[in-house]
Amino acid sequence: MLAPIVVLGLLACVALYALLSRKIESSFVTLPMIFTGVGLALATSGQMLLPHGLGPTHEELEVIHLMAELTLILLLFSDAASIDLKALAGSFNIPLRMLLIGMPLTILLGTGVAHWVSPEASWSIAFLVAAMLTPTDAALGQAVVTSEDVPLSIRQSINVESGLNDGLALPVVLVAAILAVEASGQATDGLPDNIALYTLLQLTLGPIVGITIGWLAAKLLDLAVVHNTAATVFQGIYFLCVAFVLYLAAEQLGGNGFIAAFVGGLTFGNRLQAPGGFIKEFMEGEGQLLTTATFLIFGAILAPVGLEHASWKTLVLAIAFLTLVRMLPIWLSLLGSGLSLYEKLFLGWFGPRGLASILFALLILERFEVPGGEEIKACVVLTVLLSIVLHGITATSMAKRFAARAR
Repeated sequence: MLAPIVVLGLLACVALYALLSRKIESSFVTLPMIFTGVGLALATSGQMLLPHGLGPTHEELEVIHLMAELTLILLLFSDAASIDLKALAGSFNIPLRMLLIGMPLTILLGTGVAHWVSPEASWSIAFLVAAMLTPTDAALGQAVVTSEDVPLSIRQSINVESGLNDGLALPVVLVAAILAVEASGQATDGLPDNIALYTLLQLTLGPIVGITIGWLAAKLLDLAVVHNTAATVFQGIYFLCVAFVLYLAAEQLGGNGFIAAFVGGLTFGNRLQAPGGFIKEFMEGEGQLLTTATFLIFGAILAPVGLEHASWKTLVLAIAFLTLVRMLPIWLSLLGSGLSLYEKLFLGWFGPRGLASILFALLILERFEVPGGEEIKACVVLTVLLSIVLHGITATSMAKRFAARAR
C-alpha cells in the first residue's frame, strides 16, 4: 500500500506535467520518459516493490497486464478512428509493404541475431524473442504521428503498421512459445491445439468483427445525433464502450481483439457523419491519463526486474532490435516505393517497442515454463526502456527535419 505522501507526490507530478505540457511536448522529453522515470525512482526508494530480490508478485504483474491491455485497446481504437482512409488510399502500399515484407524479415533477422548473441540457447528461444520484440507501439509513436511537420502519408503509415502488427505477431509468438516449451520437455497445456486454425480465426474474425461493429456503432451514433437523443458528453463515453465491445466480441468469437479494435476504429472514424471532436478530446485526455498510469507502473514494477537481470547479451539484443534488426528489413521492404532515403530511414527508426512486447512477455512467461524466462523478460524490458528514451529524444528533431527539407 502506498503511503499518502507518495500518492500526493504522484498527483503533484501529474498536475505539474499538465501545467507544463505544451512546453514539454515541444521538447525532446516525452510523457513515457517522465513517468517511467518517476516509477523507477519510486521502486529505487522502496515505495512500490517488495524487498530486494523477491521481485514483483503475481498480483502486481496482473495489474501491469490489465493496464497495458486497456491502454493498448483504447489507443488502437482512437488512433485508427483519426485516420482518413481517403488520404491514406494513395500511399497504402507503404504500410502494406512494412507489414507483409518488413515484418517477416524482421522476425527472421531477429531470430538469427538472438541466436548469434546466445548460441547456447535453442533456435526456438531466439525465435520467441524475435517475435516478441517485432511489434511496434502506438503509445510511444504519439509524438511522431501527431506532428504536423511529418507528411500525412508517413504519419498514417506508422499508425497503420503499429495498429496491425501486434495482432499479426500474436500467432507467431504462440508458435514460438509452443516450440520453446516442447523443446524443453514441458507441457503445452493452455496453448491452441490447432495453431493453423487458431491463426486463421485470429486474422479473419478480428477484421470482420471490427468492420461490422464499427460500422453499426457509427450508424447508431449518427442517428442519435440527428434525432438529438445523445448528449455531447456521453458521446465520449459511447466511444470508450465501443472500443471494449470490439475487443471482447472478437476475443469471444476466437478472433484477435487488438486487430478488431484497430479495424473497428478505422471503420467507425470513416463512417461517422456526426462531428467527431470527442475522438481528439479522448486522445488528449483519457488516453494520456491511461498512458501515464501504464508507464508509471511499468517503471515501478517491471523496469527494476529488467535492470536486475540485464547483461551484455540483453543490452546487445535490445540495441540490435531497435536499430539493425528493425531498420534493414523496413528499408528493404520499401525499395521501389518512391520514398526518399530519409523517409525510409525515418520509417525504419520509428518502430518503438512498448505495450505489445510487454503484453506478449507477460502472456507467455507467466503462463508457461519457458527456459530462460527471466532473461527473456529482461531483454523485453530493457528494449522498451531504451526505446522510451531513444525514440523520445529523437522524435521532435527528426520530425522537424521534414519541415526543414520542405523549406
